[in-house]
Amino acid sequence: MTLQQNVRTANVVGLGLIGGSVASALRTKGWRVCGGDVDEHVVQRAFADGLITEACLDPNAAITFVAVPVTSSVEVVKEMLERTSGVVTDVGSVKAPLCDAVSSSRFVGGHPMAGSELEGLDGADPHMFDGAIWVLTPSKDVDDDSFSLVAGLVRELGSEVVALDPAEHDRLVAVVSHLPHLTAASLMSLAQDRSEEHASLLRLAAGGFRDMTRIASGSPRIWIDICHENRSAILEAIDDLNAALANVRSFIAEEERSSLETMLQKARESRANLPGRVTDPASLSEVRIRIPDRAGAAAEVFTLAAELGVNIANFEVVHLAEGNRGVAVVLVDSAVVEMFRGGLIARGFRPTVTALT
Repeated sequence: MTLQQNVRTANVVGLGLIGGSVASALRTKGWRVCGGDVDEHVVQRAFADGLITEACLDPNAAITFVAVPVTSSVEVVKEMLERTSGVVTDVGSVKAPLCDAVSSSRFVGGHPMAGSELEGLDGADPHMFDGAIWVLTPSKDVDDDSFSLVAGLVRELGSEVVALDPAEHDRLVAVVSHLPHLTAASLMSLAQDRSEEHASLLRLAAGGFRDMTRIASGSPRIWIDICHENRSAILEAIDDLNAALANVRSFIAEEERSSLETMLQKARESRANLPGRVTDPASLSEVRIRIPDRAGAAAEVFTLAAELGVNIANFEVVHLAEGNRGVAVVLVDSAVVEMFRGGLIARGFRPTVTALT
């Protein structure tokens, strides 16, 4: 069968919860999706359910998503770089070991901050990434076009792109993702132990407890690998949590009502101020940035945005007629555009800013 040149093709290697959701989301966007998995029955089901169009690996695919357990990601990413000519990215929640082991201008590390209590293809959802944060961890040598392709596709799937250094990603995710899961699992273990003494305890678990422990429903298998791969950062986060709980214990034990109230109020304010996404086009400004002639320049724009807490609402690279130079066209919230512009200038970029009307 001869494919039309305008048919975009992607490979998805590993058809579990995230891989299946990536494949399904790509299909809804009109992509031809070639899929594979170590379990042939999973591949057959994905094909039967329409998540993939072919059970194969296309060596000429524009992009290959590696969605395998984090302990296997280095081996599989290297294999995909050898067997395909396009961009390769992954979806693992631990980035430093992989990014340290893989050096290629065509590889962009990635981690969609999304999931489900369901496992495998039972939880595959084309809308899983709508409104999610999708972290990219590009190396300094990544090709600008490779990074732009991944960033653009991530936004096409409905996610907000945040670029981070791989080690920094692992430290942050240990706090906001890995530690919460382990804490939820610990709370459920405590409740289960107490329920053996008080049979009615679990029946008393109200909405707050259920909401907080919901993530403990996730697959135990992937968390064994995550705790192995991100061991140092997780242990550091556990130590910090233990110290915070020790402070709370002290406030309660010593009847320090004022200190306890201050801590609870700060937590309430921080929770209320969690950043949201920019949705009003009138509040956006367009920033045009000529891409300097150095590797990884496009990725630097996203890395700076993450450091400054600036949400990039849209991003594309427009190539100039002369040579291979390009201009990054970025949309950001007008309230922070001058801060973003100053950061770009400090890094050697020459941005121009135009408010949208």
